[in-house]
Amino acid sequence: MTDSAADSMADDEPRGPAAAAPAPPAGVPHRRVAMSVLLGALTSVGPLAIDLYLPALPRLAADLGVSASAAQLSLTAFMVGLGAGQVVIGPLSDAFGRRRPLLIGFAAFCAVSVLCAAAPSIEVLVALRLLQGLTAATGVALTKAMVRDLYGGTEAARFFSMLMLVTGLVPLLAPLLGAELLRVTPWPGLFGVLAGAGGLLWLSALLALPETHPRDLRTGTAPGAVLRPLARVLAHRAFLAPTLTAAFASGAMFCYVSTGSFVLQEVYGLSPRDFSLLFGVNSVGMVACGQLAGRLAGRVPMRRMLAIGLALSAAAGALLLTAALAGLGLPVVTTALFLMTSGTGMVYPMALTIAMSSQPSSRAGSASSLFGLTQWTMGGITGPVAGTFGTGSLTPLAVTVAVLGLAGFLAGTLLLRAEA
Repeated sequence: MTDSAADSMADDEPRGPAAAAPAPPAGVPHRRVAMSVLLGALTSVGPLAIDLYLPALPRLAADLGVSASAAQLSLTAFMVGLGAGQVVIGPLSDAFGRRRPLLIGFAAFCAVSVLCAAAPSIEVLVALRLLQGLTAATGVALTKAMVRDLYGGTEAARFFSMLMLVTGLVPLLAPLLGAELLRVTPWPGLFGVLAGAGGLLWLSALLALPETHPRDLRTGTAPGAVLRPLARVLAHRAFLAPTLTAAFASGAMFCYVSTGSFVLQEVYGLSPRDFSLLFGVNSVGMVACGQLAGRLAGRVPMRRMLAIGLALSAAAGALLLTAALAGLGLPVVTTALFLMTSGTGMVYPMALTIAMSSQPSSRAGSASSLFGLTQWTMGGITGPVAGTFGTGSLTPLAVTVAVLGLAGFLAGTLLLRAEA
């Protein structure tokens, strides 16, 4: 299947003039940029809730008297909630529209964030982080669905790359902001910042976000009608192949996110600020590769760019494992991590575009939810798995990243070639 055909094959449901989706603002550049900034900010609430307090994980573990792996469970719970919540909100948005569920979800996110700040124990915090992830899922899932409502094929790839430019600022700035906030507030204060950010995003969406999923394209509201699009997406191999490859890349990335703060600070002696700076540099590589992929969309086949990103991630995993086994030191480790995040920056928008373009707009919410579920669930699993083998060495992180990088490359080579 060619990339140009990816979107046309998605139109497997009849559409009359009355069922047409809203026209995208392609002819008005400033409106398009404004929409990408707004959607990018809304989808960034999930990464923000992760990255802002990464520098605080060692301090959180010490304050609550728990191990590093127990502290990581607060990340795992959030990621699992973020993935599971998308499976709920995505199909509901296919039935009820995108705007109303998003506003409800962001209001709930603010309330749960305030409760997280008052958590008295790791058990309570983990439970609240699960709820926080469930509420944050609205922004992550519905923004992707809105892009699919408005764009397809190459245009969707370019728009997703624009979103990465916005969302890429979060891992670049959030750890630095978190490190600076820790100088003036204990870790619960970071959740107060998240509540404030969620409130601003809710107000922005209320005032500026249009409804992109018209009534004529919505599914029925009966339980069977809401769930049926999920089953149809799951049965679509052209959707599952790129989704699986992106899941492996996401697993490696989130293993680095959840475990790297311990390894780089405790093993290599980086301060919270130094770790945040390194994290920001790696995020620059991710954003740059995402932008390159967007600019090349339409000139270079998306599957080719996806293969390049997967190969880069696999090579980075091999280099990181070599550094761990041979004791090559921090410069090689940081190089490998930079290459891994850069490869992810190319993999994610290409895999997301191929997957979403395989489905019609009427199933965009369901498709977005399943894509997000695989990414965040894989990410939520890999960090604790690596953490159970200890954070006093680079080896568990390196082995996990190397295995997932190789798995992603093989899955991309075999599954996507079968779909070509």
